[in-house]
Amino acid sequence: MVPTTALGRGMASIRILLGLTFLLNGLAKFFDITRVSLLGFRATLIGREDAAGIMQRNGLESRGGRGTAVPLIQDITRFLLEHYDTVRWLLAGTETIAGALLVLGAASRLGALLALLSALYVQALYYSSGAWLFEEPLIWVPLFVLALVPAGRSWGVDRAAAGRRLDRGRRPWPY
Repeated sequence: MVPTTALGRGMASIRILLGLTFLLNGLAKFFDITRVSLLGFRATLIGREDAAGIMQRNGLESRGGRGTAVPLIQDITRFLLEHYDTVRWLLAGTETIAGALLVLGAASRLGALLALLSALYVQALYYSSGAWLFEEPLIWVPLFVLALVPAGRSWGVDRAAAGRRLDRGRRPWPY
């Protein structure tokens, strides 16, 4: 048997890693930063215009020029791209808020749900694009689990909030 404390810390580790992923990519969109270097490690983030390129390539022009095969996703993508001046800021805000909630373990299940919606849209974009089979499930499957499991109660501020709600006889979601 694995102690519940160890399981909680394991889930918290996954929560924090995914939170940092969304938080840093959200901030990258706000500040239009795409390249980072830390202690000699160089990497990229998905910046403001990169997201539009991903939507265009995978939603509308995927491999054979027809885009994703998921019904309605092409129409949703066209709408998002037509209104991208507004969408870019909503996307940046959503990723930043979801990431911060996950990192802090504050309303962590709500943060996971916000991130999950974004990740499922990207999964639908990649559906018929020829991307690596497990690329997106490595993000949305743990987010789905985090939306169900109270992972913010370990190494997060959800512990106190959930306790207060339980004391009042309320359900502790999203804590």
